[in-house]
Amino acid sequence: MTEMELREEIRRYEPFNEQEREDKKEILRQMEQADHILTRDNRNAHITVSAWIMDRDRKKVLMAYHNLYQSWAWLGGHADGDADLKAVALKEIREESGLESVRFVTEDIFSLEILTVDGHEKRGSYVPSHLHLNVTYLLEADPELPLRIKEDENSEIGWIGVEEIQRRSTEKWFVERIYSKLCKKAQSLRNGKLAIPE
Repeated sequence: MTEMELREEIRRYEPFNEQEREDKKEILRQMEQADHILTRDNRNAHITVSAWIMDRDRKKVLMAYHNLYQSWAWLGGHADGDADLKAVALKEIREESGLESVRFVTEDIFSLEILTVDGHEKRGSYVPSHLHLNVTYLLEADPELPLRIKEDENSEIGWIGVEEIQRRSTEKWFVERIYSKLCKKAQSLRNGKLAIPE
């Protein structure tokens, strides 16, 4: 997939709520006007991908305890120049969890969001505050499959019940705006299609 094809896929995406409508507009604006949007060379905003991985019953989510954020959170990472975000998502899942067997519930983009990242130290260097223009995919996996941590990024990995996310994640905005939305969307899927609210 090329950057232009990714932009068209995002343009065709039907937002689920006001947050997605507004974030979609800004993601497209950034993609049309900014340089190096697929790489961290754009230090203001760049494309990232997240994987919302659930069990078949949609009652559990695979999450990691991220050392940087000191919180349980979803899996994912930077595009780093690759517009094939589904391939990037699979790579990040393998790296962060060791999970090899996972499938996309739907081939389409599942969610869009703009995420703020506070300035922080990474591998001894300061990274200024910036935006992640994030694309999320919904995936499914068997909770019985073996997992492993990625020691330089997370210290725990495991399946968390959807009712536990609010207690386990310390990132209030993610819990209220993003994770709750993703659970609601996943549970509203019928035959791979979302029921978009009016």
